[in-house]
Amino acid sequence: MTEQDERLAAALSAEYAAIFAYGPIGVRLSGEQAREARAAEAAHRARRDALVVRLAESGATVPAAEPAYTLPFPVTDAASAMRLAIEIESRTAAVWRAVVPATTDAQRRQAIEALTDCAVRATRWRLHAGVVPATVAFPGRPG
Repeated sequence: MTEQDERLAAALSAEYAAIFAYGPIGVRLSGEQAREARAAEAAHRARRDALVVRLAESGATVPAAEPAYTLPFPVTDAASAMRLAIEIESRTAAVWRAVVPATTDAQRRQAIEALTDCAVRATRWRLHAGVVPATVAFPGRPG
């Protein structure tokens, strides 16, 4: 498997985890926030589907989703749901950030779009949660 395919497989695994996380996130939210959680899950599902096709077409191994994922903390209310949404979008952005240098042309544009999408969504969740600052200087960068 090429470096690009390895990083895309890692991105696929991150998308699987994000989809799983939006289950407990969505049930703790209501109104606009619940709609945003459904839209986020749909975006991650679409990205997952595109990655599965891309990896299969290249002949790379397509990693399977885990039956369950361990959440970093319990999701018991709207505040913890938003905190998890921020965490999952930030983690997924970091994985997509690692894809960017291993890609070129259309695949790089898709990686940058995915990174941007996750970063913007994390910012929206920070705004909902009242986190200050709502933005980070270098989305997807640890620390």
